Amino acid sequence: MEIPRLDPDRPVLIAGPTASGKSALALRIAESQGGVIVNADALQVFAGWRVLTARPRPEDEARAPHALYGHVGWASDYSVGHWLRELAPLLAGDARPIIVGGTGLYFTALTEGLADIPPTPAEVREEANRRLAAEGPQALLAEIDPRTAARIDRSNPVRIQRAWEVLTGTGRGLACWQDDTPPPLLPLAQAQPLVIEAGKDWLNARIDARFARMLAEGALEEARANLPRWNPAHLSTRAIGAPELIAYLKGDMTLAAAKTAANIASRQYAKRQRTLFRSRLGHWPRLTVA
Repeated sequence: MEIPRLDPDRPVLIAGPTASGKSALALRIAESQGGVIVNADALQVFAGWRVLTARPRPEDEARAPHALYGHVGWASDYSVGHWLRELAPLLAGDARPIIVGGTGLYFTALTEGLADIPPTPAEVREEANRRLAAEGPQALLAEIDPRTAARIDRSNPVRIQRAWEVLTGTGRGLACWQDDTPPPLLPLAQAQPLVIEAGKDWLNARIDARFARMLAEGALEEARANLPRWNPAHLSTRAIGAPELIAYLKGDMTLAAAKTAANIASRQYAKRQRTLFRSRLGHWPRLTVA
């Protein structure tokens, strides 16, 4: 992948689907042009999942400064609001941020603004978790206000749950809050945005190869270490492939079945990412691979 021509004084934003090579591109830019690599992946923030979430390796972190990786406790809550607050001082620092990840919501909140929604009460979160597990996301989706339901990604249970929690906890729909959004932390015109565009077949092959490599590099041992504290209600347990490896360790699935299920889950996640990038980041410049 060729390094694009960039202004060394302006922040770089690199979005792309899982396994598309965006972290490697960010590292090459940092090494050749300077800057600090900043995580924009909602699961790479959690401690306990270095291998399974494809966080940068220690040797990569030694090659260039990295920030906001693996710094959040296993059982902690973490949201786009937390991320923006932690990102703000990095935007004001001396090193040019190279913000890279696959969580589209982080990029839209950064460049378009984020609604100031009150925190979700614990009892509402617990009820949402219980109902999601017992009834599935469609039951929650049916109770969301029409404006919000028309706006969110209906194939993403996390987004559905969030919308339900906001409506239940505040009495106002998520769309209503979003329409009152304050100015963005980093307007898009002040940044250099890129979306990595990857062909489906090429990306699927990389997804399968990467999960095999993760297993060879210790993903199963990582899951085994996390098994005693496993709680599906924790955001950290939503790492792609984690539920499948935990199911294998509990004796509920063969390792071959876990591999297959994890690869399917990762491919489905990549499809959702590509759909979101087309709809929400459609105006960003594209960098096509494969």
